[in-house]
Amino acid sequence: MSVYLKIPLRPSKLHLDLGSYLSWYDCARHYKSSSYKPVYSNSSLCTDLNPGIFSNCFNKSGPGCFNDSCSFFPENPVTRKIGIGELLIDKLALPTKKLGQLGPVSDFLFSCTDPNKYSRIYRGLAKGVKGLAALGRFNYSLPTQLSRAFSSPQIFAVCLPGSSKASGVALFNSPGPYYFSPGIDLSKSLIYTPLLQGPRGADTQIYWWYKSPDYYIGLTSIKVNGKVVPLNKTLLAIDEHGSGGTKISTSRPYMVLQSSIFKALTDAFVRESTVLNLTLTNPVEPFHVCYAVQGITNTRVSSTFPTIDLVLQDNNVFWRIFGSNSMVRITTNDVDAWCLGIVDGGPSPKTSIVIGGHQIEDNLLQFDLQSERLGFSSSLLLHSTSCSNFDFNSTKN
Repeated sequence: MSVYLKIPLRPSKLHLDLGSYLSWYDCARHYKSSSYKPVYSNSSLCTDLNPGIFSNCFNKSGPGCFNDSCSFFPENPVTRKIGIGELLIDKLALPTKKLGQLGPVSDFLFSCTDPNKYSRIYRGLAKGVKGLAALGRFNYSLPTQLSRAFSSPQIFAVCLPGSSKASGVALFNSPGPYYFSPGIDLSKSLIYTPLLQGPRGADTQIYWWYKSPDYYIGLTSIKVNGKVVPLNKTLLAIDEHGSGGTKISTSRPYMVLQSSIFKALTDAFVRESTVLNLTLTNPVEPFHVCYAVQGITNTRVSSTFPTIDLVLQDNNVFWRIFGSNSMVRITTNDVDAWCLGIVDGGPSPKTSIVIGGHQIEDNLLQFDLQSERLGFSSSLLLHSTSCSNFDFNSTKN
């Protein structure tokens, strides 16, 4: 995700994460600004944040180095590594729907990081990334701050590209329309399900007193090719200990399932693929179910493979996952296979089902915090478009 931060405004590439509290940025190597303001420990903002940490710095003062400053524990959502960063307020701008124009925000709160001290916090992130854009359920996440700045609905949409060479889009403060080429308003194709509040402290290494920043939805069953997968449905709900449930993640590459759910789903998938005359081959880590490429017709949505339905509040509301989002092509010197992009999360994970980044590529997701609901499109390839085809030039957007 690209944003414009500091004065003069400069583009910065950030890792986009749906489950983080507060955005963070490399202030040690990439930060020169004439407009930043530190957040002090005795400020009302720091009291409201209640971050549990304050800092002193004995080097030359500057971004990320102030005495009696309010600080935060920024976290890498890929590796779960943690750093310490002082809080800053500065100018921010995002590209608008009108290509070439920027929407300014005068007071954007984020946490500084120093990779010289906490290099581990950058490991696992894409090359060139200078920080993280936090889109989680939190009073100071990026969407919430943008909503306050523009007095607009707390609604945002995310559409991840299906290729690392393509661009996706994140849309803030707008319920739609969302026009994608060739002239398709995908806001009209969304299916809605309630957003659920995750368990307190379940999705963080540090902030056990904060509510979960993640977006949970209520699965009631799973189907493969329309057939119900037999599984322990108590695992689909969040229990009194804060375990279970289903959440969406942009930082987990693939769907992660609790072991018994994983076995039930993969067994059902193999049964249905046998009916379709697909040939199993040796699995390739981290996957457990792989198929020989020979004889597989690669259509745009990979309809050769069984479909997976995540059934939500009733049987008529389901998120259908086609082969383009369930299967991963593995090509090495001695392997060419299609593998089911689902991994075993162990017998007792904190969350039973994590819908990963591969499953949401070329899917439009709308997070409506006004109405506490998620809108989802299933694969845009069915509409003959993709996340890289958002029409910035449309006068209707």
